[in-house]
Amino acid sequence: MDAENVTRLRRVIGRLARLLNAAPVSENLTPTQASVLGLVAYRGPIGMTELADIEGLNPTMLSRVVAKLVDDGLATRLPNPADQRAVQLEATDAGHEVHLRIIKSRTETVARILDGLSPDVTDALHDALPALEALAEGLRTKKT
Repeated sequence: MDAENVTRLRRVIGRLARLLNAAPVSENLTPTQASVLGLVAYRGPIGMTELADIEGLNPTMLSRVVAKLVDDGLATRLPNPADQRAVQLEATDAGHEVHLRIIKSRTETVARILDGLSPDVTDALHDALPALEALAEGLRTKKT
């Protein structure tokens, strides 16, 4: 792929991410809080260092996000069995429920948009999914 198309791809992925993350969550969570909750709900108990690395947050920002989730009863801190000085974060039942509502809302939003696109465009998007998944995995494993 030439440099111009790489730039187009990067820009459209960035726009999609911003638009999807900005989609109304209606759960009184910021996009960052919703993202952290989603990761914790999906992955199960996760250490703060790993969570910060995956989310790309500095420890101070992550601490604020986690405090809000814990204060709202959406997550709980657990001792880390491998390191008693560290903690892990786990979603509560309420956190899992909120996460599922966010997923449902965002899925419905994308489905509505897809319904308005031509069959050729939706077919092209479907065909591109494996390549986009491979790109995401490549970016995840290349992260330094």
